[in-house]
Amino acid sequence: MVDVQGMVADGFEPVRDAFAANFARHGERGAAVVLYREGEKVVDLWGGTKTPEGGQDSGGREDSDGGEEPDGREGSDDGPEPWTQDTAQVVRSVTKGVAAAVPLLLHQRGQLDLDGRVSTYWPEFKAASKERVLVRHLLAHRTGVPVLDTPLTPAEAIDGISGPRAVAAQQPVWEPGTAHGYHAQTYSWLLGELVRRVTGRTIGRWIAEEIARPLGLDLWLGLPEEQRGRVGRIAAVEALAAPAAHGPRLRPKRSVAEAYRDPESLTRRAFAAITPLPDENDPAYLAAELPASGGVATAEALARFYTALIGPLPSARTARSGGRLFAPATLTMARTEESAGPDRVLVVGTRFGLGYMLHGPACPLLGPGSFGHPGRGGSLAFADPEARIGFAYVTNGMRRGVTADPRAQALVRAVRTSLAALEA
Repeated sequence: MVDVQGMVADGFEPVRDAFAANFARHGERGAAVVLYREGEKVVDLWGGTKTPEGGQDSGGREDSDGGEEPDGREGSDDGPEPWTQDTAQVVRSVTKGVAAAVPLLLHQRGQLDLDGRVSTYWPEFKAASKERVLVRHLLAHRTGVPVLDTPLTPAEAIDGISGPRAVAAQQPVWEPGTAHGYHAQTYSWLLGELVRRVTGRTIGRWIAEEIARPLGLDLWLGLPEEQRGRVGRIAAVEALAAPAAHGPRLRPKRSVAEAYRDPESLTRRAFAAITPLPDENDPAYLAAELPASGGVATAEALARFYTALIGPLPSARTARSGGRLFAPATLTMARTEESAGPDRVLVVGTRFGLGYMLHGPACPLLGPGSFGHPGRGGSLAFADPEARIGFAYVTNGMRRGVTADPRAQALVRAVRTSLAALEA
């Protein structure tokens, strides 16, 4: 049995039950979940270990099916280190939701035109028939460059030069603006370079100076060396055998599984834009600024971030709108559907606003008005303005899957159950 620590407010006990059950039913290793409602924290739970329990440590590498590929390194001889309240974690594509706030806030401040051409700010980007790509196309995964004809090495991916140069030169694989497909890796260099051209700052620095520090968030895109000791190590976990009462284990649809196996598919090529895939436990990777996948955060920080997107955040150290980040018009734009239907990369139906995944079958959130982003392998963070909710779940136990991890979904269902009971 895992010792689950923390607190839940009255009425949110189902979330504690679901969190504890994840360790027993789904092989959870180390995790935290935080929930804010109406600006006040009502759930703050953590448990498990932040370091491997003596077995193989995956190093964060994934095989073509989205599973983990062990690199043979062992856990600490001193035994597993417990997860604590201030443990931070690499959150993979949850980072995209944090990074998407930057262009939206730049637009809100009059510094970026979402309907302007990317090449207006980044002239080199108009190469290879991309002169008509709009900023909103980039945010909604409609740019047509989810793949690179020549993948980058891990060193090139983080050098700040090779990635922007590669996506600027890349020929789109569909006419920009006419379809959508998840830009799993290339989103890093597309968004990062656009922000640098507009602001003169790297996106990691902008987030630190304009979001994380004013709001008091333990959230980094470019982890400082002095914070490394707080970060849990990514490792693979497999779901434990569940009793029949808990339902069958879900398997990917045949078309999805085939897409991951086919080396020529857009799916496989999109996730392989960095080849070989980087070791996400490597200090050099943690220090890099990859807005598609490299963010490090606590569950507390992510829940507070999404709470601040939709309303004032108590105790925020900022003079801007009492801690609220998005003005009402910006919030509407963030969660207005820009892309929907068959995703050319994920091979399922997805929905995107401007940089955010929206509630739907592929990525179930709290309800129709929810917006946020999952991370491949498990983590999830989102807001729901109607329910006045900011939610975050982070884990270092990586499982196969991109958009609907069963551990995260169990917690979301528990939140839904709690709210329904409180409002009955």
